[in-house]
Amino acid sequence: MRVTARVDYAVRALVQLASDASVEPVKAEQLATAQQIPLKFLLEILRQLKQHKLLVSRRGPEGGYTLAKPAAEIAIADVIRAVEGPLATVRDTSPASLAYVGPTEPLRTVWIAVRGSLRHVLEDVTLEDVLTGKLPKHVVAIAEKYGVDERP
Repeated sequence: MRVTARVDYAVRALVQLASDASVEPVKAEQLATAQQIPLKFLLEILRQLKQHKLLVSRRGPEGGYTLAKPAAEIAIADVIRAVEGPLATVRDTSPASLAYVGPTEPLRTVWIAVRGSLRHVLEDVTLEDVLTGKLPKHVVAIAEKYGVDERP
């Protein structure tokens, strides 16, 4: 899996928004400045997040963006799906619907396991977890196990 700039920016913007969790909406310009994200790119990302009901926006001089639900209820997987689509596909197909023959038959199981591994991390980490630094223990354990591995 490749974490795109769009995904990185979306997660960072939402965590920033969660940290500013006041009653007042936060302007896109403030988010862009706080996280050093190009404003034009951020505006498109915010539109997608709003479309997927992760954000609410209000127009006008007192307008801006707020989370549509508490940060503890928004998983990183939700953000990725909103801006990039499914977590793991093979040639734009769900791994479960693939069929291989001959010696490549076990690949279907490998691709399903990859998707499951991604879900095991990304569905269990919320914006609140990132904001507080209190990540699930299994996520920390995975990071510690593979954190020194410099291979891409």
